[in-house]
Amino acid sequence: MRDMLLIAVYALSGAAAAGIIGALVLRVLRHRSVTVSLTVVAAVTVTAMLAGTLAVAQAMFLSPHDLTVVTMVVAMASVVSLATALLLGRWVVARSRELTLAARSFGDGGSFAAPGGVSTAELDALSRELAATSDRLAASRERERALETSRRELVAWISHDLRTPLAGLRAMSEALEDGVVQDPERYFRQIRTEVDRLNSMVGDLFELSRIHAGALALSPTRMSVYDLVGEALAGADPLAREHGVRLVGEGVEPVPVEVDGKEMTRVLANLLVNAIRRTPADGTVAVAAERREGWVVLSVTDGCGGIPEDDLPRVFDTGWRGSQARTPPAGAGLGLAIVRGIVEAHAGRAEVSNVSGGCRFEVSLPAAAALH
Repeated sequence: MRDMLLIAVYALSGAAAAGIIGALVLRVLRHRSVTVSLTVVAAVTVTAMLAGTLAVAQAMFLSPHDLTVVTMVVAMASVVSLATALLLGRWVVARSRELTLAARSFGDGGSFAAPGGVSTAELDALSRELAATSDRLAASRERERALETSRRELVAWISHDLRTPLAGLRAMSEALEDGVVQDPERYFRQIRTEVDRLNSMVGDLFELSRIHAGALALSPTRMSVYDLVGEALAGADPLAREHGVRLVGEGVEPVPVEVDGKEMTRVLANLLVNAIRRTPADGTVAVAAERREGWVVLSVTDGCGGIPEDDLPRVFDTGWRGSQARTPPAGAGLGLAIVRGIVEAHAGRAEVSNVSGGCRFEVSLPAAAALH
């Protein structure tokens, strides 16, 4: 037992010395190629085995012949180990270089294409992550392009819509100033109407800027959807009467939600105003609310005749007004963008789909937890 312990001590001492030297070499060469590192590791392994073997051989007083045989065997093993490490390192380096070239084209604005051929599990995992990142960046670039297009359209439309009332205000003010107006009261009423329009547009722009900046502060409270829809219908009733449109809110379930009442009222008001203005006289705008698998879904269905399928994905984009909405009272195309922003701030989603004779806007909100 004592002899075995001594042999273990001698072997450990020789191997430890080789290991310490190898660790120092690896530290010095840590910035070099992986081929060099693998070669050093293989050399350290063989050297540690050789050092331990020689230490034990010396302690056991082997004959010179036996010591030569042991050294020769270890030397042959070291040659094979170093050759294997060198080949493995060159193969890993080649795969890494291919991956680097693929990643370089990906970084230059292109899409990432994983290099072909067999690779290590780690390099394969890295390729998959780069491919996933490439897909996310491509989607982000596409969203950025769409947003930039939307911004340009918004600037153009806002400029158009601001220029029209401002030109009218200037003409009416000059006419009043020159005293050539036969009915000043009518001009005053028209000026008030145009100022209200401008104030509404500025308010929408301010609200949209808060949404995009993430500065929309919500104060959620628990309330019934029935009350929420009732207030929105009451506010939209005068406009519906003016346009000869019938409002229907019979399919509303009294389910609870936790929302900011002021902001959600604005959502429903925007949807109702949008539906009323695009529904012909004697048409119907229906409001409904129901619970669906943990969600409360509010819907507004109009009689606009439907939206072209190509336009459906853009309905909630900033500045979108469709091909038939170029002049007042269509507005600046901000109402539906504000709807989506407020709904998403409530962790919900806004969707639109065509139905028979019109379209249906749906707002899905998380259902309020039951009270115990």
